[in-house]
Amino acid sequence: MILVVGATGMLGGMITQQLLAQGKDVRILVRHNSPSEAMVAQGMATSAQALIDAGAQPVYGDMKDSASLDLAVNGVDTIVTTANSVLRGGEDTVETVDRQGNLNLVEAAKTAGVKHFVFTSVLGADPASSMPLIRCKAEVEAALRESGMIYTILSPNLIAEVWVGVVVGAPLQAGQPITLVGEARRKHSFVSMVDVAAFGVTAVDNPAAHDATIIIGGPEALSWRDIVAEVGETIGQELPVRFVQPGEPVPFVPEAVQQSMAVQDTYDSPLPMAEIADTYGVTLTPMATVLQRMFGRN
Repeated sequence: MILVVGATGMLGGMITQQLLAQGKDVRILVRHNSPSEAMVAQGMATSAQALIDAGAQPVYGDMKDSASLDLAVNGVDTIVTTANSVLRGGEDTVETVDRQGNLNLVEAAKTAGVKHFVFTSVLGADPASSMPLIRCKAEVEAALRESGMIYTILSPNLIAEVWVGVVVGAPLQAGQPITLVGEARRKHSFVSMVDVAAFGVTAVDNPAAHDATIIIGGPEALSWRDIVAEVGETIGQELPVRFVQPGEPVPFVPEAVQQSMAVQDTYDSPLPMAEIADTYGVTLTPMATVLQRMFGRN
């Protein structure tokens, strides 16, 4: 039995659907009155009911409630978690979900004798980072490595559908200029969520993923200026752009994302992906394809 935590998110939903399509026994952690139901209509979440209809077994609980996780992990061989607080809000914070919630899950899994734990982290997780999310991811990684379970840590670079959707898609939909931080010339290996899901699915059965950290990037390194230009080409118009200095507000963008945009303007993160993609049998998606799916006119 595979437990997917975060299945009602976009990435977790993709992974759940692919595991079900492979004929796997899949259980999903579902919250009563989950905010994801309201987010489905906006294309920002996956319907729990749709996953249940496809064959997933629901178990009701919450990462913030450690006692509820005992039932969720009972009889589970593998856990795949993609849960995070970035696009949520309210009681779902970096501290309650990304740190304590994941630590609760690791402890429950260890106690229940779960064999394999697949954790979705971020590229560059660092306990000394100035960003709370990056620090929390590093803390959970450390707990997982010390747990005694077989672990797989997925370390994706910037997920294109999420980042481009927030930074470019939201202001575009509102008819407002796109706001970039700093010079926005640093190049990063943005990766499609589809590809991250593919790595997550293959990690379940691939021995190469045992006790491994999988660095995940896209097939090309692009700056935010490059991406805005490509979106403009996709929709057939030049997009208005304004620039702000780090620390200045960025409309439509959550505060944690604004902080990350400022940090992104201080380094480049091109990633050599050919060997990794070959090891796990993943064909990487070009940014042009991602943007066509997001903004292309049918």
